[in-house]
Amino acid sequence: MKTKGALIREFNQPWSIEEIEIGDPAKHEVKVQMEASGMCHSDHHLVTGGIPMLGFPVLGGHEGAGIVTEVGEGVEDVAVGDHVVMSFIPSCGRCPSCQAGLRNLCDLGAGLLGGVAISDGTHRIHTADGQPVFPMTLLGTFSPYMVVHESSVVKIDPSIPFEVACLVGCGVTTGWGSATHTAQIKPGEDVAVVGVGGVGMAALQGAVASGARNIFVIDPVEWKRDQALKFGATHVYEDINAALMGIAEATAGFMAKKVIVTVGELDGADVENYMMITSKSGTCVLTAIGSMVDTNVTLNLAMMTLMQKNLQGTIFGGGNPYYDIPQLLSMYKAGKLNLDDMVTRQYRLEQINDGYKDMLEGRNIRGVIRYTDEDR
Repeated sequence: MKTKGALIREFNQPWSIEEIEIGDPAKHEVKVQMEASGMCHSDHHLVTGGIPMLGFPVLGGHEGAGIVTEVGEGVEDVAVGDHVVMSFIPSCGRCPSCQAGLRNLCDLGAGLLGGVAISDGTHRIHTADGQPVFPMTLLGTFSPYMVVHESSVVKIDPSIPFEVACLVGCGVTTGWGSATHTAQIKPGEDVAVVGVGGVGMAALQGAVASGARNIFVIDPVEWKRDQALKFGATHVYEDINAALMGIAEATAGFMAKKVIVTVGELDGADVENYMMITSKSGTCVLTAIGSMVDTNVTLNLAMMTLMQKNLQGTIFGGGNPYYDIPQLLSMYKAGKLNLDDMVTRQYRLEQINDGYKDMLEGRNIRGVIRYTDEDR
């Protein structure tokens, strides 16, 4: 079918809205009419080259929610008319990683940046002139339609608004899980969250729900710091130097037991600063993504050893998308998780460059593309 999508044809260029053609669902694939897509910072890494796909053009977007319109042979878990969220990492449930309980590290994820369909290894999306398109994490939610493998589709409660449902496809689940699964925050612990965009604000809510005592938020944007206080932060700081002094004073020098780093772009030169606000035997969780070609890290190895500190990476919050996505949405429905206030602005697909400008200039917690009939 012919539709349109937001493409990148080379690094450091604006998103381009172009006609694309999407193939029919093959075996174990699902066609989805997209209703909403979150605008995550990870898609901006496609623009800068921090996350390099295997080719151009790239169809962006990996946070999405919509309605199933067609299913291929062998699909059993969803049916036409179901409301679904896209899981940005597929989760097959059968590979060694999934069987070991690491469904966020499903072995199918090895092909996330390759751009070819899981089902048959071919390109499912092409430009109007027949050129293969590489969809972000095998999804490409910056289009009003998509065809994806069933392992990337999670059925949800149809009463959940699409503009908030799409957020749990990546940002909310990643942030919340960074606090609850990976950091394993315990009641009474002191926690620092560095950077409060969509992922960071979800991590903050996870810390609140886990019973953290002090929650220190570090962000250079005053408006975001004000929002963090509304979401449950107890202290806010504009930079790491101010936080270092403030956290030391509030904790009698013990510092934060858990530190969760959710900045827009991780710089290896900053890692030691994050470890400095981490307590003895504490854990610093790196949720943020740095450039895949950056291997330089500043880290005091002696202090890491002598203070028995932990430096931990995480992806998708260390969770299980087939469990966590419905669970988080049930918490939202029960009023236990604030997703409404995380959606700062909604955009049309043609406004995608405006949306990313707002994100980079600190005006959004999360921007969302809301599709209408005009987009189709």
